Amino acid sequence: MPNWIRACATDDIDLDDLIRFDHGSQTFVLIRSEDDTFHAMDGICSHEKVHLCDGLVMDGTVECPKHNATFDYRTGEAKRAPACINLKTFPVRVQDGEVWIEV
Repeated sequence: MPNWIRACATDDIDLDDLIRFDHGSQTFVLIRSEDDTFHAMDGICSHEKVHLCDGLVMDGTVECPKHNATFDYRTGEAKRAPACINLKTFPVRVQDGEVWIEV
């Protein structure tokens, strides 16, 4: 059975930006793309365990603030070294101005 968690309001994230969301022991990043879609993935870089919340959103990716590894925020795929392990993505739904993720 799906477990949907309210993460934030849609207005909490600017276009082409991201925010951090913690739930239990998990850290996520929530991304609002330039075409106004919302995405969620693991919030810790698979390379050196750095929080991605201070990273950059560009061209469909999130760039890690430490060593510039990038991850496709739609699939979690590691796109640029030094990261070589993909991140998990999570289903997102938007309802009544709120962003929900399935964990």
